[in-house]
Amino acid sequence: MPDLSRPGPRTVPPGAGPAGSARRLAGLGVSQGRAAGPMIRMAGPPALPAPRPVTDPAAEAATVAKALEAVTADLNRRAAAARSHPSEEQDRATGGRAGASEAAEILEALAMMAEDPMLLEEAERRALDGADAAHALDAAFAQHRDALAELGGYLAERAADLDDLKHRAVAFALGLPMPGLPAPGHPYVLVAEDLSPADTAGLGPDVLALVTERGGPTSHTAILARGRGLPAVVACAGVMDLPDGTVIGVDGGTGEITTGLTAERAAEIVAGERAERARLAAGSGPGRTADGHPVKLLLNIGSAKDLRPGAEGVGLFRTEFLFLDRTGAPSFEEQVAAYAEVFEQAETVIVRTLDAGTDKPLPFLGLPAEPNPALGVRGLRVDRVLPDVLDTQLDAIAEAARATGTQAWVMAPMVTTVAEAAGFAGRARERGIAKVGAMVEVPAAALRAGALLREVDFLSIGTNDLAQYTFAADRQHSELADLLDPRQPALLQLIGMCARAGREAGKPVGVCGEAAGDPLLAPLLAGLGVTSLSMAPVCVPAVREALAGLTLGECRRRAEEAVG
Repeated sequence: MPDLSRPGPRTVPPGAGPAGSARRLAGLGVSQGRAAGPMIRMAGPPALPAPRPVTDPAAEAATVAKALEAVTADLNRRAAAARSHPSEEQDRATGGRAGASEAAEILEALAMMAEDPMLLEEAERRALDGADAAHALDAAFAQHRDALAELGGYLAERAADLDDLKHRAVAFALGLPMPGLPAPGHPYVLVAEDLSPADTAGLGPDVLALVTERGGPTSHTAILARGRGLPAVVACAGVMDLPDGTVIGVDGGTGEITTGLTAERAAEIVAGERAERARLAAGSGPGRTADGHPVKLLLNIGSAKDLRPGAEGVGLFRTEFLFLDRTGAPSFEEQVAAYAEVFEQAETVIVRTLDAGTDKPLPFLGLPAEPNPALGVRGLRVDRVLPDVLDTQLDAIAEAARATGTQAWVMAPMVTTVAEAAGFAGRARERGIAKVGAMVEVPAAALRAGALLREVDFLSIGTNDLAQYTFAADRQHSELADLLDPRQPALLQLIGMCARAGREAGKPVGVCGEAAGDPLLAPLLAGLGVTSLSMAPVCVPAVREALAGLTLGECRRRAEEAVG
C-alpha cells in the first residue's frame, strides 16, 4: 500500500524535474526495452475520515450497495474497453490485440470479487448496525482480507487485490474520485509501490514504462507489461523516494534506473528505443541460431484476438478466458467455436486444458477452501473432483480439430506423476487427439521427464511455477524476486534434464513460461536443448535476433557456464 505521508502525483511538464548528476537504482528487469521521461508516482488511497453519526442506517446500507455496484461496473467497463480498443501503445508495440484479452480477464476477475454477495452482505450488516457507509465497507473488506490471508498461497496474494477494491469502494462512498492512474496529459514513467491488476490493465498510451518498489518477475505487472511492450522494472528499492518530475531512464532488461537525466538525454534514449523496435520489427522468418539450428518461436494467447503474424504457431493457448466470470461452465458448442476460431488461423496450436485453482480461482467450480491452495487442487488435479469438466473440454477440442482439419496438440497443466500423464493421454487419444503433452511445473515432473515422455508426445515447461516450487518462493513476493530469476542454476538444470530426456526420446520439449520471451535467456534455453519458445507476441522479434546472433555451440557453452 502506498505511503500516505508522501504527496500524490502532480502534473509536471516534461523535463521539469531535477537534472543533477546521474545516480542509479537497481531493480529486477521484467520487460525488455528502454524508456526515459519524467516520473510520476501513483496516487495513494483515500484517507478514511473519523466515523460520523448515522441517522439513517438504511441509507448507509444503500450507499454500500451502490459503491460496490459502481466498482463492479467500472471494472467491467474497463474490461470491455480492453477487449474492444487496445491502447495506442499496444498498437505501436504489437500491431494490435496482443495482451488485450489477458488484461480484460484480470479486470473481469476483479469485478467478480467486488460483486461477491458475502462481501455485500457483511458491509450492509455493518451499516444497518450503525456504521457509516465508508467504515462499513472498510471493515467488511478487512474481514475478507484476513480470511484470504489465513488461507495462504495465492489466495493470500489476492488480499492485495481486495485492498485495491476497498479503496475504490470507499472513495465512492465518500464522494471522491476512485484512486487510480495519473493523467498528466504528457508521456511519463509510472512509479508505484506496487500496481494492482486493475491499474496495470488500464494503462494508457501516455505511460512510457513501469517501475515498482515491490512485485516479482511473474507478477501481473510484469506479465501485462510484457504483453503491452512496456519496459518494466520491479522490486526497485528507493524509487518511491524520488520526487515527482524527476527525469529517469528505465532499462527493462537490466533492471537499472538512472536518475538526474537531462531532457535531451531522455529524448535520445526514447529515439534510440524507437529505432531499435522498428529494426527488430523488420525482421522475419523462423527461429534459428546463426548456424541454422531451429528453435520454434511460438505465441502465448488467450483467444484468437491475440494472434499476431511473425511467429510459427501457438505454444500456449490459455483456455481459462472461456471460463471466467461465469456461474456455470461454457457449453460444448461454445468451446468448439472458440477453439475452432484459433485452429483456423494458426498452423500449430498447443491447447492447455483448463488451468483452474490457486492463481485462477473459478467460483462456478465450487472447489472448497484450502489451507495452502498453491499446493492443493489446481490444474489437472481439478479432474479428481470434477472429471466432467475435462471430458467436455477434450470433446470440444477434438470436435474443433475435426471441423477445421487441424491436428490438435493438447497438454495438461500441473502434471506431477507418470500415472497422471498416462491417464490424461489415454483420455485425449480416445477422442482422436493426435498429439498429447504434459506441462512441467513441479520438480517431480522434471525429475521424471524421461518416464513422462514414454506416455506423452511432448513436454512444455512452465518456468513461472517451476521456479516457485523449486525455490519454495512465492511468485508475488518482492523480497524473494532473486530466487524467481529464471537464470538460477537449479532451475536451468531442471530445464536441461527435461530437454535431455526429449532428445533421448526424440520428442519436442518447449518452454512457455515468461522466461521464453527473454532475449538474454533464450540462447541459454536453446543451448540446454529446448526445441521451442512460446511468448507474448511483442517478444518475438528480440528473441529471434538473439538466437540468430549465436551458433548452437555458443549457446551450449553459455548454458554450461550458467548452470555451473
